Amino acid sequence: MRKLIYAINLTADGCCDHTRQSPDEEHFEYFTQLMREFDVHIFGRKTYELMVPYWPDILKDPSASKAETEFARAFVANTKVVFSRSLNTMEDSNTRIVRGNLQDEVLKLKQGPGKNILVGGVDIAQQLIQLGLVDEYQFVINPLIVGEGKRLMEGVSLPQRLQLKLAESKIFKSGCVALRYLKQ
Repeated sequence: MRKLIYAINLTADGCCDHTRQSPDEEHFEYFTQLMREFDVHIFGRKTYELMVPYWPDILKDPSASKAETEFARAFVANTKVVFSRSLNTMEDSNTRIVRGNLQDEVLKLKQGPGKNILVGGVDIAQQLIQLGLVDEYQFVINPLIVGEGKRLMEGVSLPQRLQLKLAESKIFKSGCVALRYLKQ
């Protein structure tokens, strides 16, 4: 069975608002490599609309850095599954809108063929965590304290506490720390 992996950037005080962070080249390289390990990326509507058309447009931008372009290439190559009740059209031909039951649809994806599945964003990930469907967590902690913004798992009640096991860590030159945890 394929694993569902949740990856997100956070500040040291737990903020996951992407507008509060500024990734560098090493950051992009890390997430580009991660993106290449998947063939399906799950989103909710809000995060999808932040990512598309932004990243596909980066491929057309001659002023984009090499690191941004490589990330955009990896992002565009993946199939995207967007859970939304309100989204009617998609900017990306490699995207499928799903209106069905989140748990049933994700279980079907996990049981299907292919590489592991990546989930991004906050709201859809929180739902998947509550359902017990996330197998691995990858957090990149930025050495910033921003004092405001959306927090990971803010206002979420879990049926039980999740115990995670540290599987890997990496320290970036910038002071960011990538942490990879497995669900126990």
